[in-house]
Amino acid sequence: METATTTTGLAPVFSSEPARWQVTWWLLALLPLFGQTFHYLSTLVPLWALSKALPVISLPAVLRLGGEPRFPMTRQILISFAWLLLVPSFAAVFYFHEGFFTGITAQVKLLPILYFFSFLALLLTLKPTLGELERGFLVLGVVVLAVLIVLWAVVPSDWYQESYVIGQSPFFSSDNRGHRIRMSMYFPLILLFFCYRRAFFEKHAGYLFGVLVAFAVTLLIVKTRAMVIGIISVLVINTFAWSRMRTRILLLLAAPVALVAMFSAGYLATTFSTDASTGFDTRRITILLATKFLGSEPMRWLFGVGTISSTSKDNLIDYFHHFFFLADITWLGIVFEYGLIGALVILFFQLRGIVFYRRLRKKVDDDFLGALFDYLVYVLLISFFYPPTLTPGETAVILAIFAYIWRVGELDGQHDGHADLQVHHASP
Repeated sequence: METATTTTGLAPVFSSEPARWQVTWWLLALLPLFGQTFHYLSTLVPLWALSKALPVISLPAVLRLGGEPRFPMTRQILISFAWLLLVPSFAAVFYFHEGFFTGITAQVKLLPILYFFSFLALLLTLKPTLGELERGFLVLGVVVLAVLIVLWAVVPSDWYQESYVIGQSPFFSSDNRGHRIRMSMYFPLILLFFCYRRAFFEKHAGYLFGVLVAFAVTLLIVKTRAMVIGIISVLVINTFAWSRMRTRILLLLAAPVALVAMFSAGYLATTFSTDASTGFDTRRITILLATKFLGSEPMRWLFGVGTISSTSKDNLIDYFHHFFFLADITWLGIVFEYGLIGALVILFFQLRGIVFYRRLRKKVDDDFLGALFDYLVYVLLISFFYPPTLTPGETAVILAIFAYIWRVGELDGQHDGHADLQVHHASP
C-alpha cells in the first residue's frame, strides 16, 4: 500500500497531500462495517449478517500487530473484554442454570470491542493520513444523511410498520412519534460535531448549514429522543467551554428556557412522560423485577447474575413472565448482567478514550479528532437511555484511531506541550 509523504518535517500521517483514492475507497467500504452501521438492520440481511460476523472474521488481522510495540490502552481493553466475557458467563451458570459455553454466546454483543485491535491492524496496513480518515468519516456522514432524506421523501406510508415482532426493530416504523426511519447515526453525528467545531471557530455559514441539516434529519426523520438530547447536550457543553464569560452567563440564562420550549412540543414532549404509550410502565416493572432478583446479596450486585443466551430454549421474558429487556433499563440492566464492577469496567472503557484524547490534544489540535472525542462524550450522555453495550464497536474504532495517530504520528517521546501541532484539512 502506498505511503503518504510529507515535506514539512512532520510524520507522514499528518501529510496535507491530496487523498489517495485506493486508501479512501478501502475506508469507505470498511468503515460502515467496523462502525456497526448495519448491526441492527436485519432488513438488509447480507450486510446485517456480515456485520454480526465481522468481529470474528476480522480477528486474524490482529496478527499484523505482532511485531509492534504495545499500543496505548491495549492492556485495559484486553482485561476489560476478558472480565466482561467470563464473569457474567460464570454467573449465568449459577443463577440461570446456563451452560458456561452457552453463557458465553450471550456476550457476542461485546465482540466488537475487539475492533480496537482489528481496526488498528487495518489502519497500520492502509496507513491512512489524518486527512484521509477525516474524509472517510465525513463522506459517510453525508451519504447516510442523503440516503435518509431520499428514503423519507419517496417511501410510501404503507411501508411503515406499526407492529412488529418482539426483539426486532423494523427499518421503517410508526409509533407515537409518527413515521420514523431507524438508522445508525454514527457517521452523521461525527459530521455534525465536526461541522459545529468549524462553524464556531471559523464563523463559517457552510458548516453551520451542515449542523442544521444533520440535526434536522435526526429530529424529523430518525426521531430518536435520546439522540436529540445527546446532541443538544454536547453542543451546549462545548459552547459553554469555548465561550467567554459574558456569553457563558447568557447561555446559562437562555439555555433552560430554550430546552423547556423544545421539549414541550411534538414527540419530544413525551421524552419524560410516564404515559403508558411511552413504555414507562413496562420499564418500571422491569426495574422492580430486576432489583428484586438482585435482592440483598452483595455478590449479585458486585459481580452480576449474567443473562440467558438467545440460543437457549427460554429467554428472560419467559423467566420473568414479563416484557423483560436489559437494554430498556440501561445502567441497571448493565449492573444486573455484569455487576457494579462490570459497570465500572464499561464506564472506564468509555472514559479512557476521553482521558486519552486530552493527552493527544496536547500534541495535535484537530477538529476531526475533536469530533471523535465529542462522540465519546455523547455516548456517555445518552447511556441513561441507550446502554453503551449495544454498539461498543463505535467506541473501539475511535480508540483505535487515537492510538494509531499517537503511534504513527511519533508522539510517544515528545514533551508535553500544548497543541504542538495544529492540523486543518479541507472538507471533502
